[in-house]
Amino acid sequence: MAKTWAKYRALWDAMHGQRLRYVLAIVLMIAGTQFSYLAPLIGRATIDSAIDRKPLAAPQFVQRLVESAGGMPLVTRHLWLAGLAMVGLTVLSGSCGYLRGRFTSIAAETTARRLRNRLYDHLQHLPTAYHDKADAGDLIQRCTSDLETIRGFLSGQIVELGRAAVMIATVVPIMIAMDPQMALVAVAVVPVVIVFSVIFFARVRDAFKQADEAEGALTTQLQENLTGIRVVRAFARQDFECAKFADRNARLRDLQVRLIRLMSYYWSSTDMLSAAQGGAVIMAGAYWISTGRLTVGTAFAFVTYVGMFLWPIRQMGRVLTDIGKTMVSLGRLDDILSVPREDDGAAAPPRPASQVRGQIAVSHLTFSHGGDGHALRDVSFSVEPGQTLAILGPSGSGKSTLVHLLLRLYDYTGGSIRIDGRELRDLGRREARALFGVVMQEPFLYSKTVRDNIRLSGPHADDEDVKKAAMFACIHDNILEFEKGYDTLVGERGVTLSGGQRQRMALARAVLKDPPILILDDALSAVDTETEAMILDALRSRHRCRTTLVIAHRLSTLRSADKIIVLERGRVVQAGTHERLVREDGLYRRLWEIQGSVRETLDQEMQAT
Repeated sequence: MAKTWAKYRALWDAMHGQRLRYVLAIVLMIAGTQFSYLAPLIGRATIDSAIDRKPLAAPQFVQRLVESAGGMPLVTRHLWLAGLAMVGLTVLSGSCGYLRGRFTSIAAETTARRLRNRLYDHLQHLPTAYHDKADAGDLIQRCTSDLETIRGFLSGQIVELGRAAVMIATVVPIMIAMDPQMALVAVAVVPVVIVFSVIFFARVRDAFKQADEAEGALTTQLQENLTGIRVVRAFARQDFECAKFADRNARLRDLQVRLIRLMSYYWSSTDMLSAAQGGAVIMAGAYWISTGRLTVGTAFAFVTYVGMFLWPIRQMGRVLTDIGKTMVSLGRLDDILSVPREDDGAAAPPRPASQVRGQIAVSHLTFSHGGDGHALRDVSFSVEPGQTLAILGPSGSGKSTLVHLLLRLYDYTGGSIRIDGRELRDLGRREARALFGVVMQEPFLYSKTVRDNIRLSGPHADDEDVKKAAMFACIHDNILEFEKGYDTLVGERGVTLSGGQRQRMALARAVLKDPPILILDDALSAVDTETEAMILDALRSRHRCRTTLVIAHRLSTLRSADKIIVLERGRVVQAGTHERLVREDGLYRRLWEIQGSVRETLDQEMQAT
């Protein structure tokens, strides 16, 4: 029960401030229902009393109202008054329906907007480990299609469900009061339709869940393909990707066809039941009129009422279908909202980044991603303020994992990381990340202007600061060559730029932040040697009060570092300066000899050419 309520808790919270609109919509729905049911009573009274000259069959207050206006003779002479009254009641019922729809639409749109904002905010604060396992396409599906399903239910079906209940609760007593036997004939099919709707609801809910998951898989396929479209073309995999997309598309089609088939079964069956119900009322009414047991006006009222309440009863199937869809969508959203947000983890008062010197001390650091092995084992090193630490190691040795731990994207399971003597886990995640400027090997650029991409780390920086950061990263001259300079729009993920330009723009973004600690995670791999040397010279002259961590595979990038550590299989196997490590027998020396041999071979080939 608690788990079921949890599904609706987020929806109930999102409806805060809109619940009064739903209450007003329910009141208007009840009022509109009463107005619509009064019209057939006027028709009944007019037919029986004004035309057939029978006593007026109406409540006492209605009889007194008619007598005070001149009695039935007046109504008989002016039958248009009855028609006008019926038209007036219909207009009132329609007005209530319009206002009801207006209130529910505003409330539904506002609720959906709040729920969408909450979902997006929650995704922004989920742990990195969650995003590592989640499919981006499926998350997009939940934030769009599933939320649209909930919005549609709030907009129309939530009140429609109440309307059907109110119509039954209103019309049944009226019909019983007019003629109990005829009322039994009029509602005979209602229990059958309700039971049929409940059974149909159970089948449709499972079918919709499968179709929704298939649509999420299709969205994931599309998102991955568009993101990696250059890779697909480079390996001529268009036909393979099209075939894979077609398979998932066909599965979605089959599941959607199954849904449509179920809906067609329901509507055709309820059409038949409704037609049988209407026919039974007409036949019974005609028979009892011929025997004199039933008046024409009463038969007219029953036929009208059956036509009015059978449609909402048939709609129960659609309403229940939408409830099933909404339950599935709420469950899919709850799968996200129930994941605990990333705890800020602050155990000490924050300190401005400007007061941080940048001293890093890592002691016996151990971390595992959850498997049997460890990504880092007993890693220890230290960096003094203003020093440059170079980190070298083969792929999978733990270099990037170390960066992730420094940024508190993950929390280490053993050992210690201290920044200026303060334990990193005692700092809030936001405070810890404010200390670092990071440039990744594959930097992410937004589909914005060059200026906006650089200014991402400093939204309030002026154009001069942006220019200085670009010059530091040796990208300023390239930007000036662009069609609109700093106002040039960068394609999605920076596809309109070369790899080296993307890396240098990301470096400019990090430098603009002016953090106490700068991390370059193989961030110069796509930059040519000459430009790399210029950037490294700029880094060395960078006030000498900013700590820099450089991860690279090219030893030319590392040789000028104050300290170098070599990682292998998650352990520090060597540490020291370049001069020391090239004299030691180990991984660093072997790499230096290999890269030196390659450079020498290339130089000879260039000279020969």
